[in-house]
Amino acid sequence: MITRREFTLGAVAASAIAHSPFSFAKASQPGTPVKFDVPAGACDCHTHIHGDPAKFPWFAGRTYTPEMALPEEMSALHKALKIQRVVIVTPSVYGADNSASIYGMQARGKDARGVAVIDDKTTDAEITRLAGLGFKGIRLNLATSGVSDPAVARKRFLAAADRVKGRGWHIQLNTSLAVISAMKDALAASPVPIVFDHYGGAKEELGVKQPGFSDMVDLVKSGKAFVKISVTAGPRENYGHFAPLAQMLIAANVDRILWGTNWPHPNSASGRKATEETPLWPVDDGLVLNLLPTWAPDAAVRKKILVDNPAKLYGF
Repeated sequence: MITRREFTLGAVAASAIAHSPFSFAKASQPGTPVKFDVPAGACDCHTHIHGDPAKFPWFAGRTYTPEMALPEEMSALHKALKIQRVVIVTPSVYGADNSASIYGMQARGKDARGVAVIDDKTTDAEITRLAGLGFKGIRLNLATSGVSDPAVARKRFLAAADRVKGRGWHIQLNTSLAVISAMKDALAASPVPIVFDHYGGAKEELGVKQPGFSDMVDLVKSGKAFVKISVTAGPRENYGHFAPLAQMLIAANVDRILWGTNWPHPNSASGRKATEETPLWPVDDGLVLNLLPTWAPDAAVRKKILVDNPAKLYGF
């Protein structure tokens, strides 16, 4: 259990870095040293790059505008966390433009993979090009775009699956437990692997008995779906609420669990105007990574989560 003092010190350190005067130091950096042996080849399976808007313009239909978060900052983060590999996911603020993710992936070379966003204007040739650059799947930003109707979600999912089946890609779903539960049959019959973002949108304070969580666990247990045990939004005073969720998912199928930071921790629900820049959350990723041994005390299990599962899914 993380103490109040550890939380406070970590949050203060991250906040100080987040408000540093340097031109590329707004995204948070770890304030707490990693306190366990991170295995070689470990992967952060959920990050974003927010490039200079002059070079990588925001999507006109975005629902928020984040601060920049650059490859140099990401490299510093992972050096501090002792993490070698990274998966960069195109955030909703770019629509179906994956250029900023490519920029970040190229900065990391062979240690980077990507998850793209596509739309009905994305050609098969473009998907092939993205595959050649290291992309391994597509993300459906359902929650961020306000899609809570299971019928709409099902339609988008089936269309996406049809686009990428046969390519060895997966579909990553940013959605809620309610939507997952409502379309469980379609997900179970998916022709491609599925990855759920951020505990499937579970609310940690509601525990393992919250509606829909058991449906997601069933999909993970069956081997049909992966789930990212990645913490969203800002810093918490009590991260202990995540332990039962993580432990149940790990027990269901350790071979389908992925870990990620969600760096640079965008605040997509600040209530600000979509075009108004929203500060990034000052999250201490060292403190959060140190939670993993409390969720998975066995080093062999942690190696599966941090190294083996990402290597298989993303082709490292």
